[in-house]
Amino acid sequence: MLEDKVLNTINKYNMVNKNDKIVVGVSGGPDSVSLLYILYNLHEKLNIKIYVAHINHMIRKEADEESEYVRKICEKLNVEFYMKKVDVQNEAKRLKLGTEEAGRNIRYEFFEEILQKVGATKIATAHNSNDNAETVLMNIIRGTSVSGLKGIEKVRDGKYIRPLIECPRQEIEEYCEINNLQPKYDQSNNDNIYTRNKIRNLLIPYLQKEFNPSVVDGINRLSSIAAEEEQFINKIVENEYNKLLITADRKDETIKDNQTKEMCEKKKQIILDLKGFNKLDKVIKSKLILYTISKAYGTTAGIEKIHIEDIIKLCNNNIGNKFLVPKKGIKIYVKKGKIFFIV
Repeated sequence: MLEDKVLNTINKYNMVNKNDKIVVGVSGGPDSVSLLYILYNLHEKLNIKIYVAHINHMIRKEADEESEYVRKICEKLNVEFYMKKVDVQNEAKRLKLGTEEAGRNIRYEFFEEILQKVGATKIATAHNSNDNAETVLMNIIRGTSVSGLKGIEKVRDGKYIRPLIECPRQEIEEYCEINNLQPKYDQSNNDNIYTRNKIRNLLIPYLQKEFNPSVVDGINRLSSIAAEEEQFINKIVENEYNKLLITADRKDETIKDNQTKEMCEKKKQIILDLKGFNKLDKVIKSKLILYTISKAYGTTAGIEKIHIEDIIKLCNNNIGNKFLVPKKGIKIYVKKGKIFFIV
């Protein structure tokens, strides 16, 4: 039973706590509709309350019909329904983003909005095991680090949960058929102009036919191993960070250079011990730099391998008063045995 598998996943990864309020992202497709029904059927056992958030992307002519379909399900289940219409294509042009990226940003912003509105604690999305395998392959093609092999996180930031992440797409579609859910199918998923669709519709079937019929399972095993190893390394990195941390969010009055002093007085900063940093293995150094930037800046988006290597080189050479700017808004330099991360 798919519901048993989802319950096992929820318990295994501690996705849900008693009295959680969960915003469920529902598009109207098989995955999200299955997720809605499964969480509804489990809500008493888990002692949770669910809410539905739906975005009408205004891209396809079927969009209004899909919105109405989701609204009627919520009405039938007596689940609160929140819907927003956004012209995603126009937003993508305005923000100079791809349509997929713009749509994803808009969805998650709306999920956060509803989470705040209803006082929810979690946001559930309907990513399944096939989605995870596709993500891993996409990351490999783009030239990922080992971190990218872990794919879609089962729980992110203690808030985003993926209860279907261990469920294959085929089982989800069978669940819809058995329960006569009649989900809506997005025909754009068959359009191979998008990288993910090419991986889903062309690459994976080719790998299944020519190499391994169970290639999706194999990729997901790799993903799980990578996630476990990443978790282990992250604990080491956090421990080293705490050892090397000199100060955070505090002015350094010892700096005499006017420009530098002004930066330190007006900006957030984290200062690490340089000597201790230079003794670390390169792998830990790289992870530690990313960890520190994330602590200071809130994200590591835009920080690439070449930036990390330049920072390590800067620290090894112990060049004082020289700034590195790996990304706008982040400045890094070394001075008097310290590494300064200023944002």
